[in-house]
Amino acid sequence: MPIISALVMAASFSGCSAARLGYNSAPSLAAWWLDGYLDFDADQSAKVRTELDALIAWHRKEELPQFAATLKNLRGVAAQTITPEQVCSLYTFTLVRTEGTAERMVAAVATLAPTLQPTQLEHMARQFDKRNREWQEEWMHRSASEVTDRRVEKLVERAESFYGRLDAAQRSAVRANVLKSAFDANLTYREVLRRQQDTLQTFKHLRAGIDSESEAQTSVRALLERTFNSPDSAYRQYRTDMSTQSCAAIANLHNSTNPNQRRKLAQVLLDYENDVRALMSP
Repeated sequence: MPIISALVMAASFSGCSAARLGYNSAPSLAAWWLDGYLDFDADQSAKVRTELDALIAWHRKEELPQFAATLKNLRGVAAQTITPEQVCSLYTFTLVRTEGTAERMVAAVATLAPTLQPTQLEHMARQFDKRNREWQEEWMHRSASEVTDRRVEKLVERAESFYGRLDAAQRSAVRANVLKSAFDANLTYREVLRRQQDTLQTFKHLRAGIDSESEAQTSVRALLERTFNSPDSAYRQYRTDMSTQSCAAIANLHNSTNPNQRRKLAQVLLDYENDVRALMSP
């Protein structure tokens, strides 16, 4: 569920004209992604596509205007010095929007889950295992220096998509932030496994068909709550620490940028805003 909503929302920020194509294709992409995990039959595929089309229609009407307004506000502060608190407020905004989008899918999941066959849940478990092996290969089966280099590479690439090329001092600052980061691959992986098992157990319970429609929706909603707010207190604290560090690092990087880099940021945000406003009409 969080991945579905993240896909829908990320499409709004995928960049320039690609955003329009990505957003309008989101139902097909999400349906394809879900089918890879659950191997839907024809009836299930049709129902999933109908629900995803409805989700996009709702998101276009209700959510995109809020994104457009937020992008306009961000352009207004692009040339200014910012604080970690401002960055974290944007993170909170995105999280709230994601949770709201996921909530829209509760009824659909509660209806779909009882139709899943044991072979489909076994297929999901195998796909989880495949994804886990790939994740371990990237983040756990590498040396500490290789993980650091990989994280720095990804962060620099993302930052340069907004600001243009970073100078040597800015790249050094990114590396310094990564080196003191609380990032813990083992703890992250433990949470991934917990969510996967939670999802499988919830779907198996719903497949048993012993719940009423309202009870099924309550089960799905509880699964979402555990996904967004892990019952693992150590992971919750870890996520808080990571968010705090990330907000500070982003604010520090922005405050180190020169006028040309900030003008680049303002233009990128304007391009995103124009795309979002264009997407507001089907």
